[in-house]
Amino acid sequence: MPTDGGSDRIFELQEEVQQLKEAVVSHAVVDQAIGMVVVLGRISPDQGWAVLKEVSQHTNIKLRNVAELILVWGRTGVIPEEIRAALEDALDRAGPTQIPGSPPEA
Repeated sequence: MPTDGGSDRIFELQEEVQQLKEAVVSHAVVDQAIGMVVVLGRISPDQGWAVLKEVSQHTNIKLRNVAELILVWGRTGVIPEEIRAALEDALDRAGPTQIPGSPPEA
């Protein structure tokens, strides 16, 4: 029974829309976690991104999941020890950046 391919194309487009929706949500979660890391570590957003990537790589947990765990931590104060340790190490390596308007460190 031949088809015109229209229903296949509709299905493909629905899948693509769903993937785009998931990507937008994932991006928002990661951006929020970067914001938390930036404030916590007094680092730049680029350094915050690098810290998240490093924590993800060192714990072998997907970056989005690391971001979600950091957001949960912000709400509940609870974070898995593995994530906490990796985050602490990564922030130590990133080091605090100079806060604008503060005197230079001696």
